[in-house]
Amino acid sequence: KGCTYTALSGGERGLKESGIETEMIFLGVKPLPDCMGCGKCRETGECVFQDIVNEIVEKAKTCDGFVFGSPVYYAHPSGRLLSALDRIFYSGSKEFAFKPGAAVVSARRGGTTAALEAIQKHFSINQMPIVTSNYWSMVHGNTPEEVRQDREGMRTMYNLGRNMAWMLSCMQAGPEHPQNEKESTNFIRYSGEE
Repeated sequence: KGCTYTALSGGERGLKESGIETEMIFLGVKPLPDCMGCGKCRETGECVFQDIVNEIVEKAKTCDGFVFGSPVYYAHPSGRLLSALDRIFYSGSKEFAFKPGAAVVSARRGGTTAALEAIQKHFSINQMPIVTSNYWSMVHGNTPEEVRQDREGMRTMYNLGRNMAWMLSCMQAGPEHPQNEKESTNFIRYSGEE
């Protein structure tokens, strides 16, 4: 329940006041392996590493939107979160597509916008609408108490929660999302001629 938790709690307040049910998931303290690109999840529907990543993908099947938060380390999200996100979106991309996502970061001082961009790239490659607030979704402070004193940051978190609730209601009222087809190629083309 540190700085990132405090920021997420501000967003959660905005969601709950808008009638949205929430659940926070902590990645824990055990090491999380990186995605190896083995492709087994395409066959089995789950990551070969049996840990919290599969639990999150399973929960995503019944969720309507997502907020991912991280402390900022060296102008970047935590390696734990990035390892989890790579595996979550590789193995469970269909459970997240067309559902809104938001990123939240906390920092003592700097590196926040680069960290936000790194998290949001997972959303944009997966056809997820990105939820924003009235400012970048970040808080500043070295302790939860200092984060709570960041009044602008905490207001931004609250507004992020309210904006997520609004987007969820708009999506529920709107038409079905497009059924886009995906085509994967690499950049080297073989012309058939030697």
